[in-house]
Amino acid sequence: MDKLLLSKNDLSKFINELIKKNKVFAPVESNGTIIFEQITKPAEMNLDFCKSQYPPKALIFNQTETLFKFTPGTKAKIESVELDEKKVIFGIRPCDAKSIAILDHAFKGDYKDPYFLKKRENTVLVGLSCNKPEINCFCTSFDDTPASSKYLDILLTDIGDSYFVEVTNEKGKQLTKGMRQFFKTAKESDEKKKKEIEKKAIDMISRHQKTNGITEKLDKIFENPFWKDIAFKCVGCGTCTYLCPTCHCFDIQDESTLTKGARVRVWDTCMNPEYTLHASGYNPRPARTNRVRNRIYHKYNYYPKNYDVIACVGCGRCIDLCPVNIDIIDVVTRAGEVKP
Repeated sequence: MDKLLLSKNDLSKFINELIKKNKVFAPVESNGTIIFEQITKPAEMNLDFCKSQYPPKALIFNQTETLFKFTPGTKAKIESVELDEKKVIFGIRPCDAKSIAILDHAFKGDYKDPYFLKKRENTVLVGLSCNKPEINCFCTSFDDTPASSKYLDILLTDIGDSYFVEVTNEKGKQLTKGMRQFFKTAKESDEKKKKEIEKKAIDMISRHQKTNGITEKLDKIFENPFWKDIAFKCVGCGTCTYLCPTCHCFDIQDESTLTKGARVRVWDTCMNPEYTLHASGYNPRPARTNRVRNRIYHKYNYYPKNYDVIACVGCGRCIDLCPVNIDIIDVVTRAGEVKP
């Protein structure tokens, strides 16, 4: 791992060089919220934030995506769609970078998804440590930290007048190749500052989710009335799933006129009663209780069993914006305490 130092005075120069060679997406303030959008100049960025409201996974797993176009009729033909060119996601938080690594398991499974994987291959993740976690952040519940470089190609940590820069892999080295004039080798004192700031950020996280043994515990309480109590106040809006950086349910639709058409992939949500509705009219998850329970089981039981990782990164988005204040920290912790 290369450990470098980037002066804040040189950050704009570095970003400008990135923009010359890549599509660069960075946190931008829009109508009072932070979202990731393509930028054309450094001044468009806003780095004074904890997390974006909308997960940056959407830059790799698009909310709406055309898979291919077609011409219907007796002379039908299919036209492939060009996949994204190289892009840089700048300023992504470590928890969101981890969420993309969690998605890898689903899209690299028995049936590999070329659309996700191609964009993943062509995307460089340049992270920004989270020095000031918010009240509902709980990434440390998953053996992670607000300044972890594990799932990033490059990580920047604000240490005052400069950024402590960790280049973790070949992708990161290739991105900074030819731009070393903006960096200098970090000193031990710089790394010490980074660790002190990381420790301070960890200490700011006051909420923790108890996950020890949760996968096995959920096996024992599937039919427990606890789930009916949890689902009682849920309105089934699906906000939690659309804001979640690890949710990956989708639907595929064909849209066409008499002369042209396209096959389109769109995000879907397991909180929608139509999600599991069969053509016969049978629905294996007819009640909201079934759907709320499935969401928890998918993240804390099914995913760990299949991929040995919990499908939650502790970003807290679902807690922040649930209209009826359902709290996943509280739900999972209480589930672990339920008597079978």
